[in-house]
Amino acid sequence: MAFESVRDELILFTAITVMALFVCAAGIHFFEHRAQPEAFSSIPQSLWWAIVTLTTVGYGDAYPITVGGRIFTAVVLIVGLGIVAVPTGLIAAALSQPDIDGGGGK
Repeated sequence: MAFESVRDELILFTAITVMALFVCAAGIHFFEHRAQPEAFSSIPQSLWWAIVTLTTVGYGDAYPITVGGRIFTAVVLIVGLGIVAVPTGLIAAALSQPDIDGGGGK
């Protein structure tokens, strides 16, 4: 099955994604907490922005207003495209692999 063949890669990618979420939350908190203390008051509160931005949803309820925050957001958006594309590519490649045993099982 496709998921079984890329299971290890997906687990590793999920762990990296979780770490990226926390790095993004800490980064945006660093750049924006002084300018927008209500929106980015803590790193856990900034996780919402990180999730929404990394998944490229972008609700617009919290967004950067400082130059550093906007530059950081541009980098995060590019990383977010990879976060969506990598697992899609892994699964698509696994699905396109021919079935070696002919579907008969072991």
